[in-house]
Amino acid sequence: MFTQFFYTLREKGVPVSPTSFLRLQKALGLGMVTSLEDFYTVARSILVKSERYFDLYDQIFAYHFKGVALEEPDIEEISDVVRAMLEDWLNKDPGALARELGIDEKEMQKMTPEELVQYFLDRLKDQTEEHHGGHKWIGTGGTSPVGHSGYHPGGMRVGGRSRNKSAMKVAMDRRYKAYSLDGPLTQRQMGEALKRLRQMVPEGPKDIVNVDKTIYETMRNAGEVEIVFDRRMTDRLKVILMIDNGGWSMDPYISVVQTLFSYARTQFKDLKIYYFHNTVYDHVWQDAERRHKAEAIEDLLRKEPDTRLIMVGDASMAPSELMHQNGGIYYFHKSSVASIERLKMLTRTFRHSVWLNPQPEWEWRHTWTIGVIQDVFPMFELTLDGLEKAVRHLVSRN
Repeated sequence: MFTQFFYTLREKGVPVSPTSFLRLQKALGLGMVTSLEDFYTVARSILVKSERYFDLYDQIFAYHFKGVALEEPDIEEISDVVRAMLEDWLNKDPGALARELGIDEKEMQKMTPEELVQYFLDRLKDQTEEHHGGHKWIGTGGTSPVGHSGYHPGGMRVGGRSRNKSAMKVAMDRRYKAYSLDGPLTQRQMGEALKRLRQMVPEGPKDIVNVDKTIYETMRNAGEVEIVFDRRMTDRLKVILMIDNGGWSMDPYISVVQTLFSYARTQFKDLKIYYFHNTVYDHVWQDAERRHKAEAIEDLLRKEPDTRLIMVGDASMAPSELMHQNGGIYYFHKSSVASIERLKMLTRTFRHSVWLNPQPEWEWRHTWTIGVIQDVFPMFELTLDGLEKAVRHLVSRN
């Protein structure tokens, strides 16, 4: 029974084992399930081993038993994607965006980001007939930047909310969306992932009571107390965190980058934080404004090679900024060495290095410079799943 449900879970990425599925069949045979609500709870408790898959389970359950379309974003998800897409388009060609949306460019410039997003959503709501071409309306083709598969790389798919009112409410509520692998990173989740980087070793005098060993030795001595001391465990890991903190394209991701910054600064004992804009040239900066405390890349390359290097940025820029000598857009970014060569120097020196990209992975193929940097740095999306993969790479011996 429910074989297709099992295969759908596996197909969509929920790690369901055949053993757990057989266990569910046994529960059904014992009469433990008498309603669809019972099945929802029992199946989830048996099949799903981590809360990070609860949201995906809810979506698949609603799809399988109530016919609700999969992967239909709610209004909050649409707003987040629309905001990032519009801000990216504003940065590239505000005039073209104004024309596509049917707004005077001067009027558009007066709009706040929230007003521009709302205008887009209102236009989507007002559209009453299907559209598969042209350039004016929001649709699945054409050249509009707000379409599905049109010419512009910023195009996006916008799905509608299912109108099946009989869908199971608990599955449709998406209560576990915040725990999903691609959901927003919280400081707790980030801490759980990054703490695996630590290299804890005993150091210093034996001045910490080991309770377990003390109890064991006391029992061995027939009740005569023997206190056992151990050395303190200290973290010997060295981390360099480089953050892209400039430009419109990074604005939508400020919150998640701040979360990463806050955790790293408080948890890692030996942490150096530097800032850059778009990519690395001759220097990086210790101050977020990138005006003072510049440090030459050559000096960084003298640090211990087992230092973990974590780059954070959307890797999106003009190709000339990355590939050309003196390609920097600011005067003080001028360099006789192309930035791509600087990045290669960093990865050759720091074997354990990653690039965390806050931009959704499905958008990476639209930006040429992302692909180039991917050939230099192992790149991971800045989500819970991506961060865990990055940590596994950083702790590997390869």
